Amino acid sequence: MRSDRVRLFQTLPHACGYFADRTAQNLVIDPAAPQLDQLYGPALERGFRRAGGHLYYPYCSSCRACTPCRIDVERFTPDRTQKRCLKRNADLTVIESMAGYNAERHHLYEKYLRHRHSGGGMDEADASDFRRFLTAPWSPTLFLEIREGSRLLGVAVTDVCLHGLSAVYTFFEPEETGRSLGTFAILQQVELARRRGLPWVYLGFWIEGHPKMDYKRRFQPMQVRTAEGWRDWNTEKG
Repeated sequence: MRSDRVRLFQTLPHACGYFADRTAQNLVIDPAAPQLDQLYGPALERGFRRAGGHLYYPYCSSCRACTPCRIDVERFTPDRTQKRCLKRNADLTVIESMAGYNAERHHLYEKYLRHRHSGGGMDEADASDFRRFLTAPWSPTLFLEIREGSRLLGVAVTDVCLHGLSAVYTFFEPEETGRSLGTFAILQQVELARRRGLPWVYLGFWIEGHPKMDYKRRFQPMQVRTAEGWRDWNTEKG
């Protein structure tokens, strides 16, 4: 990905989604670039993330809290809590499905957003919002459907790139709290990467000490991206 071939734009300051007293800005790869499908893998390697049709990287003037992170698939072994999660959900079926909108998925997505983001604007997602946020025409996306029999319990939106998977977004039945479906979805993405011989599962950004991001550090060995490149999280913490 060369700077003389790919344009980068910087967004205007906007409200930070993680800290109420901060503003945020992103670097965004030109969304009109004709080769976004080819840029995606190298962009992941450099810490970028997909949201809808945009590849972005947090680039805030006074904050560097968002740290790209990824799971080392070959070295990953579930801890005791994660093994219990797998055992607890042994009755579920995970199906690799084509990405896209349907009424069943949309109903679960709306229900999840109403529970997790009530009053924040995201809980009014219609069909076009679903498509715009979760899919892109150039993106190598599949949906991992998590089912209890015929009942849809969760969807892990997963991008399959040449050298790794990107865990884009997961939504699930909010009433099934005892199943830890978010953790289960990541474990299934790790297993999918292993089956496909892919070395990494990219989890987006980790923020030290933030309660919404703390779960990511439980997937060890995890790597974080620093100014010097990717480093093992344990090594980085020191």
